[in-house]
Amino acid sequence: MSRTIAIAGMGWLGIPLAQRLKMLGFIVKGSVTQSRKAKILQNNGFQMYTITITEAGVRGEVQDFLKGVTDLVVMIPPGLRRNTGSDYVLKMTHFLGEIEKSQVANCIFISSTSVYGDEQGRVTEKDLPQPENEAGRQLFQVEQLFFTSSFNTSIVRFGGLFGGSRQPVRYLAGRENLSGGNAPVNLIHRKDCVQIISEIIQQQAFGYIFNAVNPKHPSKAKYYTRKSQELGLESPRFSDPKETENFKQVDSVNLDSILGFSFVNPL
Repeated sequence: MSRTIAIAGMGWLGIPLAQRLKMLGFIVKGSVTQSRKAKILQNNGFQMYTITITEAGVRGEVQDFLKGVTDLVVMIPPGLRRNTGSDYVLKMTHFLGEIEKSQVANCIFISSTSVYGDEQGRVTEKDLPQPENEAGRQLFQVEQLFFTSSFNTSIVRFGGLFGGSRQPVRYLAGRENLSGGNAPVNLIHRKDCVQIISEIIQQQAFGYIFNAVNPKHPSKAKYYTRKSQELGLESPRFSDPKETENFKQVDSVNLDSILGFSFVNPL
């Protein structure tokens, strides 16, 4: 009998993940916050549920969404970059309580390399995060809540996401006096993201932390200059580096040692 996988957050990454898991023979459920989007995805063959998570609690068909689910993928972004003052920890605490009411056995919580600070330099999963901003601090706190919950959780810390129409250089093209030109890029292609999550589910590799970042780390100046030229865009220009600048480089030991995973999508 096929296992049922639920994806909380069917967006830019969740939809291709759902398509991949269906190809592998899993039953896939998905959640979104808008009923209109749920209907569109329902018409495309997915079991969809409308769920809204706020600081006041969880609204919608959450227990129907979680019913019969063996493995849950949580990819609900913090949304803290807009400085809204949102309490992501409180929101996810409410959602965590709903998950613990269900029969979910395993969970993949999608996090970010923003839990690491620049002062940490090169880091792997063996290094304790030292976040430098509020978004990173809240994200790390939610990681800990999930990792110590009643079900088995793996944490996946993605680097900067690209693929499809999403190419970060488009936001930098033609800009001047940008800082951090010597910083290494910490990026990952969407196809690799989908493959990593799929492998965790297939191998039942729960109870681990995975830094999911392409192992190649050219400098931002070199990478974005090359990418802008490939796309026919005006190259961004970076300011002279400062001697005291520190930058993080995120690497992984667990992707290879636990999953046997190798990246196939180049930067």
